[in-house]
Amino acid sequence: MNQLKLPADQNAAKDPPTAGGSTPPAATQPATGDSGGQPLASPTGSRRVVVITFAVLIFIGALALGFIPRWSQHQAAEANMIELAIPTVSVLSPTYGAPGDGLTLPAEIRPWREASIYARVNGYLKDWQVDIGAHVQQNQQLAEIETPDLDQQLDQASAQLALARANLRLAEITDNRWQALLKTAAVTQQDADTKTAGRETASASVAADQANVRRLEQLVSYEKIIAPFTGVITLREVDIGDLIIAGNGGQEMFHMAQTDKLRVYVRVPEPDALGIAVGQTADLVTPESPGRAFTATIITTSEAISPVSRTLLVELEVDNSKNQILPYSYGDLTFTANHTKPVLMIPADSVLFRAQGLQVGVVGPDDIVELRSIQEGRDFGQKVEILSGLTPADRVIIYPSDSLIGGIKVRIADDSSSVAKK
Repeated sequence: MNQLKLPADQNAAKDPPTAGGSTPPAATQPATGDSGGQPLASPTGSRRVVVITFAVLIFIGALALGFIPRWSQHQAAEANMIELAIPTVSVLSPTYGAPGDGLTLPAEIRPWREASIYARVNGYLKDWQVDIGAHVQQNQQLAEIETPDLDQQLDQASAQLALARANLRLAEITDNRWQALLKTAAVTQQDADTKTAGRETASASVAADQANVRRLEQLVSYEKIIAPFTGVITLREVDIGDLIIAGNGGQEMFHMAQTDKLRVYVRVPEPDALGIAVGQTADLVTPESPGRAFTATIITTSEAISPVSRTLLVELEVDNSKNQILPYSYGDLTFTANHTKPVLMIPADSVLFRAQGLQVGVVGPDDIVELRSIQEGRDFGQKVEILSGLTPADRVIIYPSDSLIGGIKVRIADDSSSVAKK
């Protein structure tokens, strides 16, 4: 009975006693609390909850630290794309050019007359009498050609002409005799007509031989090279002993020009063409006479605009009796201004060449681009005149791209004000 009441003693009896015969400490027994004998929470479980919570917080923080920079970069990239989608342009306003400065154009100066002299006969150059720069008179001899073959042909033709004349005299005598016999009925009418026809044939032969002799004599006269007009020799391409071939297929012997007065050719732009009239004067300045202007007078125009250059070809006359202007040179020709009002000017790089014609890009108050057609005046290289299509208040895009289209929004560059002042 005592054993059943004390089971703990039995368990204790089974364990070997510790040193000194003492029982195991009571701490090994499960501790109970005050609440109905339930066991308390284990310290190891609490630490596990704390570790898991801390790991979750670290993971959430890591996600936040990785997401926020990427989100910021994405927002910045979107802002940059929006920024780049709006092109930046520089603009300026058209400015007025100085009024009354006239129309100055490059001009080509040509001789009043000029001729390339070729040989008319084949042969060898016997001698030349003038060189380049020589002032010659009309019909003055320039050179002489030896033509032995042509001389032989002329001698043969002269002999043939003499033979034809002898035959003609014989035919005339015969015809006269037969006409006298015909009156006495000694010969028939048919025989008399035959002798008359022989006389006419001989006469025609004489005429043909005379024409051949005249032709050869004319060719022989071409042995002497003659100046066609009064002028100056500008080129000599032959020397003594050279083989001369007749016609343009041969070598040019001389080139001469009449320079006592000169022709001046200039191409006037289409917008100024209507201001050109015959009799109008202009000032010609040449490189060989700097600071001196020569008066040139319009003598004619082409009366048509060139479809290639869109210009009017104008011919003027200038006096050169003192040989102060060199032919074949270039000069600057200034016409009196056709207008007294100032004209708007913009940089030439602002003009767009489109199928619709000349256009410029104008930025409106709302920064929207408008492609506006213009009418161009004189071209000064870096700047051009604008006759219509722009106002001084317009903001014109300088250095526009070829792909510029109307209706797009643009941003005005910060340096546009400084560019406009230029």
